[in-house]
This record gives sequence, C-alpha cells and structure tokens, in this order.
Amino acid sequence: MHKIKKFFSGLLLLFKNPWLMNEILHHGEDNRKIVAKRYKLYAGLPTIDIMHLFPQFEETIEPYAFLEGGSLPTDIALLKALAKKYAVENYLEIGTWRGESVANVASVVKNCYTVNLPDMHILDVTENTDYVKSHKFFSQNLPNVTHIAANSHEFDFDSLKTKFDLIFIDGDHHYDAVKKDTETAFRIVNSEKSIIVWHDCMTSPEHVRWEVLLAILDSCPPDKRKHIYHVSNTMCAVYLNEEVETNELVPYRLPDKYFSIKVTGKKV
Repeated sequence: MHKIKKFFSGLLLLFKNPWLMNEILHHGEDNRKIVAKRYKLYAGLPTIDIMHLFPQFEETIEPYAFLEGGSLPTDIALLKALAKKYAVENYLEIGTWRGESVANVASVVKNCYTVNLPDMHILDVTENTDYVKSHKFFSQNLPNVTHIAANSHEFDFDSLKTKFDLIFIDGDHHYDAVKKDTETAFRIVNSEKSIIVWHDCMTSPEHVRWEVLLAILDSCPPDKRKHIYHVSNTMCAVYLNEEVETNELVPYRLPDKYFSIKVTGKKV
C-alpha cells in the first residue's frame, strides 16, 4: 500500500545488498515458470484489444493528478467504459490511494464503495502525514462514494448487503494479498454481470507481473479462468463472463492504434 516508502526502502536494500537483485529476478522467473507449467500461459493472459472491447472508445478522465503511484489514464478510462457499457450500478474498489479511479467511476455509477487501510495503520509505516492525507483526496466529498477504513482481508463485506457489478482490485499486490482479494471478489460479485478488474497484473502494458497473475489464476474458480484477459494498452486484467476475441501478448509489437489526449490543468 505504501508505494513511496517501499520504493526507497527497496533502493536502499539493493544498494547495501546487490545480491538481492538476483533474488528479485529469480522470483519473477519462478512465478513465470509456475504459470506456464500450471496454466499453459507462456506469454501471459490472452489479450483483448481495447478497441475491440469498445469500438467507439472515447472517455474523459477527470480528476487525474499525474503523480506517483497512480493508474494509467487508459486504466481509469477502461473502468469508466466498462461501467457504462455494462450499466453498472454498484461498484467496489479495494485500494483507494488518491481516489482518482473511484472519483471517475462515480461520475457514471450510482453507488460506489472503496476500501482502504485506516489512517492509523498507514501511519504505522510512515511518518509522512501528507502521504496519509493524500488518500481519498479526490473522492472524500463525493456523495455517492462510501469510504470504508479497513483491511480488505479482515472486513466483513457481507455487512454491506450488496452484490457488486464491477470490482476493481488495486490494493496490496503481493501474492497472498491478491489471492485473498480475488477470492473475496468472486464471492460478492453480481453473478449476472460479473466484472472484475485487477490493476498491476502488468509491470507495463506489454510486460507481465507474474506474481500477481499467478495469484489471480490460483484463486479464480476453475470454470472462470478462461474468461480472464489482459486488456491492451493498460496494466489491467479483466474478468468478463463472455467469449471475446483475443490475441497473444507480444512486447514491442508495432503500434496498431494511438490515443488523443487533451491535458487541461485546474487548481484544486
């Protein structure tokens, strides 16, 4: 959850212990081998072309801070486009950060819930109060967003008495955490609409984050795995309960599309 602290702590550890780089590389390679052997996915998930999913793909992303640790614009645009295409009424997000993604989805969805660690738990790992205040910055005053201060692995989601049409998992990205959040998501998702999106299943839109992918596949009900895809030009995986046209992920393939971006700055 605390990405800035983890980043600098990691750099310090690597500086003091260069041999750890080999451990990191081997860990990723080990997970890749497990995914390949266990699930026969040698290049990662099959990829949906985002323009095939949304032939008239055009979304306005606001707010968007262009600051550290946020999602790509295409990641947030994907959430909004899915919410509109599938007429989502109840949205759940695990991992709030600045509240950019839920604030964008809230502009097109009636009821939004977002779960994040309580401030006091975040303060246990950082003395930077601005980092704590950054959480839910863009979403805290939105009337259709309910903020839940809790650990997603301990919270009783049944207490919400809601089945969710769209769930976005963007909390702790370690194996055990992704596995637990994924199991929870499949239990509380609306069985009729059933859309789950995982952020950071990629390290970039073209390269797989194998630990996250392994956790998703290990925790997904076996009959659902064939409906999990990577969405092109994003760092997201998506579960859609339907058959879609896909292709194999090929890094550095020549671009077959581009996006038009208009940037307008506004003071908060």
